[in-house]
Parts: sequence; structure tokens; C-alpha cells
Amino acid sequence: MLGAKALELVRELKRSTDSLPPYNEETVRQVLTEVRRLSEENRRDQSQLGGSAGSSLSVPVWVRHAAVARDRRCLIAYLYNRLRSIASLRWSFGSVLPPDVKQNLSEAELAWLGTYSRSLAAYMRSIGDSGLNLTDDLKPPKYLYIEVRCVEDYGEFETDEGDVVLLKKNSIHLLPRAQCEHLVRQGVLQHVLH
Repeated sequence: MLGAKALELVRELKRSTDSLPPYNEETVRQVLTEVRRLSEENRRDQSQLGGSAGSSLSVPVWVRHAAVARDRRCLIAYLYNRLRSIASLRWSFGSVLPPDVKQNLSEAELAWLGTYSRSLAAYMRSIGDSGLNLTDDLKPPKYLYIEVRCVEDYGEFETDEGDVVLLKKNSIHLLPRAQCEHLVRQGVLQHVLH
């Protein structure tokens, strides 16, 4: 059936709302092959049609044209939604994605993520005198200092005030949220909730 593989890509994205599924290279390749085949058949039939609009060949040409347009829309929706998810992951995890997420990306998506991260970093450096990290607080913080537990041995951590804190496994500290949030995202520190 025409367009079945393209529809499969869209359904795959719809089923996986909570995480990014692995890039489905095989199905994308099958959709592109179908688009090329249908376009080639249309070129061949168009050359046979010449200028006659009432030929019996014009109906299959229109059907194939509609199938190509549908395949393209489905493929663009699949790729666009994956890129939106990757951009969202960049804001959530920072510039270093977890390995289990990273393995689900294609090489082109990894290259796009690198370009996106560089553009975002350049923009954040351009704000104000010393730059502004827009990824620090995705939601406004309730408190400027947070209590954190060290999940693994990290070593010395220096705050902006010049205080040096030794982050050892299972130690608990009260640190400025803006300065330790990246360590929380990396899994080195964990919020202590009361």
C-alpha cells in the first residue's frame, strides 16, 4: 500500500511520547525509495502524456503525485518532531546527553545537536557583560540555595564566592542552586527533599 511506511514513522513517534525512540533509518530509507520510484514513474508517464490532459494515464499520475506528497509530509513530520525532542533534551540535560539517549540519534541528528549547542552557547555568551546561562533554571527557582547529597566522589568544587567544598560520596551540602545545577543534571549531586 502506498504510504504505509511513512505512516509507520508517524505512528512510531506518537507511541513514544515519553522518550525519543531510536532513529528508524531503514524505514526512512524505504520511504525515500518509494518517493523516488513514484516520481520516476510519474516522469515516465508525463513524457508519454505529452500535452493531452484527458489521457487515461493522468489519473495514475495524480494518485502517485498525492502519494509522494503524503510521504513527504509524513517524513518531514517525523524528522521535525525528532529535532524538537532533541532540542528539548538539550535544554533539559545540557550539552552532554546521557549515553542511552545519545545512542538513539542518527549521525545527522548528532551533527545538528552539536551545531544547535554551539549556537545556543554563542548566544548565551553574547548576553550581558559575562553572559547568561539560560539553561540553569528552566523553571523559576523557589530558593537560591539548595541542599544536595553527593552521589559519587567528585573532588573539590569552588563556588563563585571562592569557597571550596569537598564533594565526597554521601556528603550533604547547602550550595547555590545556579552553581551546582549542572552537577545535579549530570548525576553527581542529588536534591535532598524534606
